[in-house]
Amino acid sequence: MSELPHRQVSDPAELRAFAHPLRIRLIEELLADGPATASQLADRVGESPANCSWHLRLLHRYGYVEEAEGGTGRQRPWQMVLTSRSWCGDHDDPELAMAGDEATRFLTRRELDALEAWNARRRTEPAAWRDAGFTNQSLAWLTPEELADLGRQIGELLVMNAERFRDRSTRPEGARLIRLMAWGVPATPPMEK
Repeated sequence: MSELPHRQVSDPAELRAFAHPLRIRLIEELLADGPATASQLADRVGESPANCSWHLRLLHRYGYVEEAEGGTGRQRPWQMVLTSRSWCGDHDDPELAMAGDEATRFLTRRELDALEAWNARRRTEPAAWRDAGFTNQSLAWLTPEELADLGRQIGELLVMNAERFRDRSTRPEGARLIRLMAWGVPATPPMEK
């Protein structure tokens, strides 16, 4: 599974539903450990089963999670729907644009917080993980077409091992859940000619 199905999000309500701290945490728990019930997730995230169940049903409404096999009622396990999603912050619909901007800010801040947490604890990690962890920064002169192509290539790299979320047997010994994020944005406003 080197490619994930892709969906362009066009519903502001979906973006607002997705960009919520507990819902993102539930998604990450399902990605890390696979299918789980609301009660199991509640234990992991420190919330009530009823609250987790409510948030899981909302994520289900927008296609982020689905019922996994086995179990019924309160013992119903949930699993992630592996689909990449994107949205555009400069859409003609002002409500969608605002929701997209907020979702992007929320997710970017969350990833930056995770990077800061890694930097604070990295010296306590085994040497192999300290050496493997990385951040890269660069500047480049690119056309819009080249930037779009670079984004597509990076996107393909970011999902190249997506099957490991569904099939634990494909995870190599010693593998850990890794946070990956990239962006490519113009460094300066356009210059006047």
